[in-house]
Amino acid sequence: MNDTATAALASMRAITATAWGGPEVLAESRVARPEPGPTEILVRVHAAGLNPVDWKSRATGGFGMWGETPVLGYDVSGVVEAVGLGVTLYEPGDEVFGMPRFPEQAGGYAEYVTAPARHFARKPAALTHVEAAALPLAGLTAWQALVETAALRAGQRVLVHAAAGGVGHLAVQIAKARGAYVIGTASAAKHDFLRGLGVDEPIDYTTTDFAEAVRDVDVVLDAIGGDYGTRSLPVLRDGGSLVTLPSPDAVPAAPGRGIRTGFTLVEPDYAGLLALAELVETGRLRPEVDTVLPLAEAAKAHELGESGRTRGKIVLTV
Repeated sequence: MNDTATAALASMRAITATAWGGPEVLAESRVARPEPGPTEILVRVHAAGLNPVDWKSRATGGFGMWGETPVLGYDVSGVVEAVGLGVTLYEPGDEVFGMPRFPEQAGGYAEYVTAPARHFARKPAALTHVEAAALPLAGLTAWQALVETAALRAGQRVLVHAAAGGVGHLAVQIAKARGAYVIGTASAAKHDFLRGLGVDEPIDYTTTDFAEAVRDVDVVLDAIGGDYGTRSLPVLRDGGSLVTLPSPDAVPAAPGRGIRTGFTLVEPDYAGLLALAELVETGRLRPEVDTVLPLAEAAKAHELGESGRTRGKIVLTV
């Protein structure tokens, strides 16, 4: 094998951030191909999902947990290429999906990623790689917020803000699978989509103040931030739960009513991925893919995501 071929095997295509700023800082380049360490697997990426944390990190540096060459992206679906020492969950050729290493650099916008084996689960057979790549971060966020943080139960009423968005449309389906009555905010043009997901009561936030229209809610999931948390407190029953996702600064206090308020940050979660996969396989959960673009058009994908006009998720094919 000549030196050129050897170098090609040791490197891979990736989308890197040349600096922190607008979408134009994203560039395709060649970087070192990672190797799996003990308990890790090497995954050949077939598709990489986008999330708001991607463009926020691109603009500001995010959590600052980057290596020498920042490679964005946390959602991946692909095929196991190699396994590290001690791995027994997977073998080369297995199809997996996951949200590796968050909030450390995962490097999903690339041909390969490595991470602990339990940061992945087997890809549901009912999903393509593109669909599976749309699920991990948003799905785990919704699952951990509703099921683990708010302990949502059958018969409860839940209000999901931005219900047609990446996290929101999955949260709606998870809440319905738990037997909840779901109220969701979105523009009127998306209400048919929401009803198809199972929303019992869609609210057009452009014409209706949800704080005036909704009462006696057990759980509010706030994926918007700003003043939405404070405005959501009056709609909650005493003893209810408000879970906010965008920022800990958006968490209001609710003294005297027994309302639990808190900011949750998603974590890699093997059990959570298995729960999401089970909901998919039983027909109770399906990620909505708004747009699919090739890896080389990552900057265009960021521009689209930042517009806030998408329904569901944007996915890059690798």
